[in-house]
Amino acid sequence: MYEVYLFDMDGTLVNSEPLKGKALALACLDYGATVDHNIYKEVMGESWQVVTNHFFKHADIAPSLSEFNLAFRSHYEQMLGEQLELNDGAKTYLESLKLAGKKCGVVSSAATWMVENILTSLNLEDTFDLVITQEDVTRHKPDPEAYNLALSGLNASPEQTMVFEDSAAGIQAGKASGCDVVAIQHEFNGKNDLSDTIKVINTYEEMSL
Repeated sequence: MYEVYLFDMDGTLVNSEPLKGKALALACLDYGATVDHNIYKEVMGESWQVVTNHFFKHADIAPSLSEFNLAFRSHYEQMLGEQLELNDGAKTYLESLKLAGKKCGVVSSAATWMVENILTSLNLEDTFDLVITQEDVTRHKPDPEAYNLALSGLNASPEQTMVFEDSAAGIQAGKASGCDVVAIQHEFNGKNDLSDTIKVINTYEEMSL
């Protein structure tokens, strides 16, 4: 039924959401403030501005965002190199899709450097036919621009495309583009409504072609 499979990156394909929370907390610590990285669960899936403001409020700090981003990136890149993993069953599922001749793409709201770092760390550079990142669009999820761009780039119709997401904003974006959406459930997206999807899974082992 489906010929194209589009994947969000953070939390959906890889375990990077907890790492992102820890890197944000460590960046706050660089400013002398201790915060629990689990507060990231409250804003996971939101825009970067919302996420960082959430941490600044809890840490009671007011750094320049560009300066804070450098501190965050330093911690995050180290974690990606040491602790990053594909979610359970993702590697086998991706391999089965490619063997079946399906097209696969990444549609992420993350910055290009984050996505490229993850793809390189996991040797996935040649797995995807298309990669969309934050810099490729002007309107971010829940706006469907990124998914519409992916559909156009792969010359695919929404009816033949399945989207995988782990946030309410991502699900809204996928559905607004006309695609069926499967939600990935994990420990950091409990505050996101995943119900408006065709299926909610915990691992890719629950999927079949």
